[in-house]
Amino acid sequence: MTASRVSFNVEGMTCASCVGRVEKGLSGLEGVSEVSVNLATETATATIDDPPTLKDIAAELDRLGYPGRRSKVTLSVASMSCASCVGRVDKALEAVPGVLSVSVNLAAETATVEYLDGVTNPAALMAASAEIGYPAEIAEAHVSQTRGERKAEEAQALARRVVFAAILTLPVFVLEMGAHLIPAFHMAIERSIGTQTSWLIQFVLATIVLFGPGLAFFTKGVPALLRGAPDMNSLVAVGTGAAWVYSVVATFLPALLPEGVRAVYFEAAAVIVVLILVGRWLEARAKGRTGAAIQALLGLQVRTARVLRNGASVEVDVDDLAVGDVVVVRPGERIPVDAEVTDGSSNVDESMITGEPVPVRKENGDTVTGGTVNGTGSLTLRARRVGADTTLAQIVRMVEEAQGAKLPIQGLVDRITLWFVPAVMGLAALTVAVWLAVGPDPALTFALVAGVSVLIIACPCAMGLATPTSIMVGTGRAAEMGVLFRKGDALQELSEVGVIALDKTGTVTEGKPALTEVVTVEGMSRDEVLPLVAAVEALSEHPIAEAIVMGARSEGLAVPEACEFRSETGYGVAASVGGREVLVGADRFMAREKIDIGALADTERTLAERGRTALYAAVDGRIAAVIAVADPVKAASRAAIEALHARGFKVAMITGDKKETAEAIARETGIDRVIAGVLPDGKVAALDELRAGGRKIAFVGDGINDAPALAHADVGIAIGTGTDVAIESADVVLMSGDLRGVVNAVEVSKRTMTNIRQNLAWAFGYNTALIPVAAGVLFPAFGLLLSPVFAAGAMALSSVSVLTNALRLRRIRPVMDERRPAARGAVEAIPQPAE
Repeated sequence: MTASRVSFNVEGMTCASCVGRVEKGLSGLEGVSEVSVNLATETATATIDDPPTLKDIAAELDRLGYPGRRSKVTLSVASMSCASCVGRVDKALEAVPGVLSVSVNLAAETATVEYLDGVTNPAALMAASAEIGYPAEIAEAHVSQTRGERKAEEAQALARRVVFAAILTLPVFVLEMGAHLIPAFHMAIERSIGTQTSWLIQFVLATIVLFGPGLAFFTKGVPALLRGAPDMNSLVAVGTGAAWVYSVVATFLPALLPEGVRAVYFEAAAVIVVLILVGRWLEARAKGRTGAAIQALLGLQVRTARVLRNGASVEVDVDDLAVGDVVVVRPGERIPVDAEVTDGSSNVDESMITGEPVPVRKENGDTVTGGTVNGTGSLTLRARRVGADTTLAQIVRMVEEAQGAKLPIQGLVDRITLWFVPAVMGLAALTVAVWLAVGPDPALTFALVAGVSVLIIACPCAMGLATPTSIMVGTGRAAEMGVLFRKGDALQELSEVGVIALDKTGTVTEGKPALTEVVTVEGMSRDEVLPLVAAVEALSEHPIAEAIVMGARSEGLAVPEACEFRSETGYGVAASVGGREVLVGADRFMAREKIDIGALADTERTLAERGRTALYAAVDGRIAAVIAVADPVKAASRAAIEALHARGFKVAMITGDKKETAEAIARETGIDRVIAGVLPDGKVAALDELRAGGRKIAFVGDGINDAPALAHADVGIAIGTGTDVAIESADVVLMSGDLRGVVNAVEVSKRTMTNIRQNLAWAFGYNTALIPVAAGVLFPAFGLLLSPVFAAGAMALSSVSVLTNALRLRRIRPVMDERRPAARGAVEAIPQPAE
């Protein structure tokens, strides 16, 4: 059975140890492999062998205490007439991957479906029902919000809890800390309400805080602790619970404690809850902003379209469009789907796809992309790709997959955090034991303060957020710059690359060659040879072939019909034209066919040295002419290569063209090394040659013949204007058509990896430095013991610091702005914000 990759949303994860437990639990299920859990996106991705395994995944997530987010939809199902209809609809909907339960009601003609959010959606359910002959539409939906909306709502709910908790905590803090810090205030309490009453007030208010706004720490943390899999909530629950229980004993059962250690820590428990809630509120706000790029892309999607039905214009939901529908787009509107123009003409702003600011003229027969903006004309279009198949939907999917990816650097973090929380709890217990054994009086008080501080300060939230938040923001910003990381690990790999290898045609050059020279042998004329060659090339799809045919026609020459056409990949083409055998191709083709090229060899070499692509033409077994085609270098190529050199990269070019032609282009653009005369299957070997010395290689290409090299390179970068095959083989896709995108991709990669390392250094350094301080290592020398309140503040600050640092990646600016025309030979550097 074919394995499939699925992604679903997971609730309740708060730290890196949660991530480790979810990964471990899901990896232990039969039929589940390659599990990747992302704390920042709150998603899990896995490869499953059988869709029913998703039910096992949902059950395992429930058992672990991190349930998969569920949605429910009620469909109105037409055409059901009997119990067997109900059975068929039930079976069809149950078979949709991600569906957890189905309830079909014949009398109401409805089907209520519960499904894993992120795995499937109502559109897929309706399609499954319609496919077996029972059309369906949404009757009622309890569909999850977008991630941004969900985080905004979560932040608002947390803000309300913070305000409520803070209002109740303030009197507790003032009563206890005021009495400690201000002797006069302590005396005022003694003379007025008395210490016992003060403690009772603190007990009431602190208890409301702990088991009101702070209840979630106990409802999630205690069960996790009882399962033997403690998480961050467990640390907070044990720490605040210990302070609260000790204070309750001191308040209501003081005889159980020695007189010297009768004290309350209600203020510590309450303030810890407030500070951690503040941290979570700031996290929720920051996490909402990390997904801003996806929200911006989704904002480009059109919700409705104007369709011609029975001669009338009808507005329909874009999800209801089908391939072949005729769509009318008015001036200034966004184009709803990928389509072909059937009537009208207009200038279309495609900058969201190509990065080029100049609108493109679109007329009958041209293709347009969904999400682009129509200009001043009206267009009638025929839909070619709809729904999930549109370019914009694929871009969103690529970005989402990259944002949910796990980089190799994350492996170390996962291994550490899986045992980190249990180790912290053990360390806290050891801290208490040491203070009780050798600490000064009141040892029990010191032991409690140190143990709670260790528990609170060691929460590994920052560790879990360090990598995924940077990935989310970095890949999202890259998408806004026209750089799509199809595979998340390419983000790390690209930062480690030493050599960038480029294909020539369509990558360094325009890929739109033009005929420049036709040099014939004695006895053959240009007007005789060129039509024969054009007849053969008319049956080829190569850009050079198109240039030759266009050149012949522009000279007014009639191009005859050719037959018995054959193409020899990497060599040339041949056909029969009017009874004459015509061969067109490289010198190796002529050599293989034993045709003497001596009379034209020097001419071909001279043309190649001038940067021309030169082909031989033979007629009836004898050399007839050399035909030269020039493919101009893209305006931005030299500037982009200079920018890559400035960043320490070596740049190579791999091409099937002749060495002289390739070297001429290399001199013009500043390329360091040329590997020429390479057949398509030889590009892979050329990459291995460039890898000498263990250097990592990135390969940039755009054609079908580049696909093997794109897949073989450490990082494959496809020019977005290239073929679908090339793009599918690549790790990174550049939406525009020149090399400036490579420079921007490298910049995003390096800046993101630097940001991740900063986050990890902070997260690990914070815990390494402050856990010993919390345990009391400074007390013997300096008399300093960290308060649990300050520990809670430091823990919250750690997570917020990591998120804030990751959000700085939103300020990355394109090193080379693709929205401005490139000046040949000029690097368009844009000032970077200070790191």
